[in-house]
Amino acid sequence: MADVELVKKMLRAVLQANKGGVPLSRLQSEYKELTGEQIPHKQMGHNNLDALLASMPSVVRTERSRSGEMVCFASGANETAHIAKVVARQRSSKKTGRPHLVNTQMRVKPATQVPLFWGKACHAIHKFQGQEDQSRRSSNCLHVCVISLLCFFSNLPAPSNLNESLSSGKGKPYDPQQVQGRITEILGKYSNGFWVSKLPQIYRELYKQDMPTEALKDLDTWTHICTVEKTCSSNPSELLLYPAKEQTTTSSPPPTLTPNATSAPTPTDKPVQSPVQQRPPSIHLTRSGSRSPQNPPSPDLKLKLEELLVKYSNGLWAHALPKLFQDTYKFKLPGHVLENLHLLSDICTIDYPMPDNPKRAILYRKSSSGGGGGEDENCNRRNSSASEEELRLRQELGRRLSNHAVPSLQIPKEEYPSVLVVEATNTNGVILRYIGEGYSQAQESMEDEMREFYGLDQSSPTPLSSPSSGQLVAVRAEEEEEILRAQVCEVMADKAKVHYVDHGFSEVISKTKVFELHEKFFQLPFQATKCKLAGLEPFCQEPAVLKKFETMASGRILLAEILERGQTPLIVLYDTSQDDDVNINAACMKALQDKTLASPLQVNSAYMKVTVRSVCSDGTIYCQLPSRGLAKLNVILENIETYFQLQVTSEFLVSRPFCGKGCLARYKGKWSRVEITNLHGSRVLDILFIDVGVQASVEVFELREIPPPFLYDLMAIPPQAVKCCLADLAVSVGSWSPDAVQWLREKVLNATDCSMKVAKVDETKRCIYVHLFTDKNFHDPARSLNHQMAQSDLFKQQPDVFLTSHRALSGPKGGGGGNMTTTSPPETPSAPSSSLQLPPLLELPPAVFFFSGNNIDVYVSVACHPGHFVLQPWRDMYKLVVLMGEMILYYSKTEQKPLNIEKNHIYAAKVENSWHRVLVKGVLTNGLVSVYELDYGKHELVSCTQLRPLIKEFRQLPFQGITAQLAGLKQRQWSEEASIVFRNHVEKKPLVAQLEAVQEATNPWDRKLMVFLVDTSQEERDIWVHDIMTEFADELTKEL
Repeated sequence: MADVELVKKMLRAVLQANKGGVPLSRLQSEYKELTGEQIPHKQMGHNNLDALLASMPSVVRTERSRSGEMVCFASGANETAHIAKVVARQRSSKKTGRPHLVNTQMRVKPATQVPLFWGKACHAIHKFQGQEDQSRRSSNCLHVCVISLLCFFSNLPAPSNLNESLSSGKGKPYDPQQVQGRITEILGKYSNGFWVSKLPQIYRELYKQDMPTEALKDLDTWTHICTVEKTCSSNPSELLLYPAKEQTTTSSPPPTLTPNATSAPTPTDKPVQSPVQQRPPSIHLTRSGSRSPQNPPSPDLKLKLEELLVKYSNGLWAHALPKLFQDTYKFKLPGHVLENLHLLSDICTIDYPMPDNPKRAILYRKSSSGGGGGEDENCNRRNSSASEEELRLRQELGRRLSNHAVPSLQIPKEEYPSVLVVEATNTNGVILRYIGEGYSQAQESMEDEMREFYGLDQSSPTPLSSPSSGQLVAVRAEEEEEILRAQVCEVMADKAKVHYVDHGFSEVISKTKVFELHEKFFQLPFQATKCKLAGLEPFCQEPAVLKKFETMASGRILLAEILERGQTPLIVLYDTSQDDDVNINAACMKALQDKTLASPLQVNSAYMKVTVRSVCSDGTIYCQLPSRGLAKLNVILENIETYFQLQVTSEFLVSRPFCGKGCLARYKGKWSRVEITNLHGSRVLDILFIDVGVQASVEVFELREIPPPFLYDLMAIPPQAVKCCLADLAVSVGSWSPDAVQWLREKVLNATDCSMKVAKVDETKRCIYVHLFTDKNFHDPARSLNHQMAQSDLFKQQPDVFLTSHRALSGPKGGGGGNMTTTSPPETPSAPSSSLQLPPLLELPPAVFFFSGNNIDVYVSVACHPGHFVLQPWRDMYKLVVLMGEMILYYSKTEQKPLNIEKNHIYAAKVENSWHRVLVKGVLTNGLVSVYELDYGKHELVSCTQLRPLIKEFRQLPFQGITAQLAGLKQRQWSEEASIVFRNHVEKKPLVAQLEAVQEATNPWDRKLMVFLVDTSQEERDIWVHDIMTEFADELTKEL
């Protein structure tokens, strides 16, 4: 029987964390995300979830939204569900019924790494300046820490007296000479001008830094480098920026200092380097120790190298260059190029993310300079007659239609914003709306105000007598008493066709419902916008694709992954309402498949000439059956081989990988179809060979786009790898021992003429249950591999599972399952004996040199309760990302060898999709190993087959996970409610940690810190977490 009180507490925590309510369809996923389990309504005696909720009026109350969706609220909360209201307000000319509401929260992919937290430090400085409230603990110290961090990231010397920098100016200081130099470079690239509103985005893309806001205000005064031109609008965002009319190239004008500018000069000839761009000084020597000859590469060679770097805007590993160069241009890269990378400094930037290994360099293509030699990306001609005519017409149209301008819609800053899909007649122009504060919430408030302003009383505005085509108006909707913003498309006798600019559809309405739009309703950008679905560009108008998209996405709230932030963003859509995330883009691509080319499968049917392509560690096998699709696939892949031999393949490099993308990779020396399944940063990714069922990890340069002549034919062929499981076995898939997997691999992978008989087709799991034979005698069940395995000792049960603390595991063991709780904090392991020496990594200096009273930017990777959580310093986070990418590539290409696994020793372990550095905590007799992730502080259970020796190259970086407890609190036994509150405030969040004390230990994972945690994400104030926990503990004490 489930614990009723515990379920109530968890439900209350879920509902209180969502003040706007939780839709009933999303409650299960929200509860599971918090607890890891579904709501146990059947164990509590209720047939369905509705009945259980009805029995808990003190915990939850339900209301029906305007769209008909049931929304759950914490009892006592009076707010209504914002998301439900957004969907209810959404109108559609298609009238397809009520929209679907799905989960808008993206599950965190296990392999996704934390990005560098540059903006947080900048934001913290802005917040700390001018604060003199002594009641807040050491805010001055926090400010000093962030300034030091900024100096580290920008590669600048820190001020000699950091405290003096706190009082130097109220605004954010910047170097005007540096900013002017960069703007000059930008204007050289966009010589025909651009909107001022686009300048911060261009500045950030080129220099990897945010443009100072004060600099935007000073543009008007920098007439020696630029000209600011106003359009017909008075809106500041509707300004155009051009190069100065008279520019001198012989000498640069003296900088104009602003009151907020600092006097410290900084060079302007190149952007300030980020931490990833820092590299150690090097002297270029040959192997004999003498200086290498400075023979620069030929111009033709540099041109070819630059072509490759253009394809990899995120950088290219130097060690991958020779193979990539030879594959692309069919001849070898001269060897002296890699030994003298500095000779390429005029076409690329060279970074050394691993200072201890100078051979591991990353090459970045340099952006075009502003000296006139760069490519002009603005195709308009400022002085041409067409441009002047266009500007004149635009000004005239603006004066005629309205005296006000509506600001442009800004793309949300988060990587995964929630969107409401309106409709799509073309996947290159999907109409959607962003959900959240500043978007749907602001629109909702505006429409409420419009409803009141254009009420039905006598004082309300009168309808427009003669609306003009193109005019912005307020419209009373036909079916509801809603007032919406619209643009007139066509004017008829007594009617007008209008387009609702915030909802994305058009309608013909009576002129009596059209009103003049008041100026105060021009402030919010139009909310309906367009986007492009990644990977579907060649099939943007295919009826099968559009029909599938209409079924899966239209009218739903989904999650959007933004790949490109342009005028029309490039996105991937996800439906996260189910147990597994559904990639909408990939699902639409599958709609192009010709089902007649799939492998024919029927129950009780036998098939010969079956080829077993792979056997997974869980017992799943992937087979290829003779079919028309397989024959056609082989012919196309042979033609692609010939095509690539005759073409320069650099144009087919994959420049923007994303999950669900289909492309090509080499398998056993030949090109084969793959699907990208996971990304580890921008260079390493996981792929699935869809026609053989094999998974692999590769670098992005190993992939190729499918050539256009073969694209349609390849997309029409379904995957030829059929997922199968052996039927009639006592052990289910997922519980196979390593011995059983190895036995099956030896039997079938080298067999040339297998046969099989289909026993059952499981559509829900997309799996076929079969009897497998290594010959043609499928009529005799006793000759099947299923029967042989059932009669063998491979699946015999082992004795009870126990946690060993002394013995080593030599080779995998078979057996049943075992359970072990891993949520408790790590126990301090005893010091290893002399026969079990720890790796030399333990003798290295700690990850961060701590001093009491110092402040560091940290990321909380694990939070159990205030007495135990795990921190990661931001300083070396990018090195950890690089290291884990290298580990994925190395261990995915190494063969498994017998390994003696011992407690308290360090290994590399594959946890889900990534390789981690782990400490073995214990070994189970069923082949599972309890490990502790030394960089993330998590406990995991993994198979012993997933452990590898941690080689020396991966022992150079100090362990990044540091155990800590919250300072400023009394020692106590924290309740489950308090732990949830603490976890919600700190886990998976970037914070500032103020060090109080350090408890040193022999092993780095035994060291423990006592810190104050400060949330500096809010503009108004900093949040000290120990204050929140103190108040919460006091409230619980009063209730008791």
